[in-house]
Amino acid sequence: MPSRKQPTSTVDIKEIRTLIDLMKKNGVAVFKMEREGFKITLKTAGAVGPTQYVTSQPVFSASEPASPPPANHTEAPAAAPPAAEGLEIKSPMVGTFYSAASPESPAFLSVGQQVTPDTVICIIEAMKVMNEVKAEVSGIVTEICAENGKPVQFGQTLFRLK
Repeated sequence: MPSRKQPTSTVDIKEIRTLIDLMKKNGVAVFKMEREGFKITLKTAGAVGPTQYVTSQPVFSASEPASPPPANHTEAPAAAPPAAEGLEIKSPMVGTFYSAASPESPAFLSVGQQVTPDTVICIIEAMKVMNEVKAEVSGIVTEICAENGKPVQFGQTLFRLK
């Protein structure tokens, strides 16, 4: 009998479901993982961006497909209208806050600096994955509220803008 080669994936559906359960249990908004040609990014409904998507090499179909991102969706802040002191940029996940790409690199932001929605403002390490966080709003930095190398919680204010 000829043997058939089946595509092998490094992560199975049970592992993905376990990751989703862990995200829900620990309040993690975004999770990214890369392993041996397999990439996965999971985002909870409260996270900014597409709800959930999975990519892989080789591609395999899941029994429960991820919901597609909404078309022409404009991101609106989930928080109440900004307070008198200006906009707040909040942490999208639980993790360790880093103000620079490496200890030798300059900080992404300083007080008085202009930011645009695509400006990378910090890195949050969650589950050994470094996640770049973008401003997603425009303004001028008036306060840096998080401390480099310290833990941050989901929804914690990282920066204030005017």
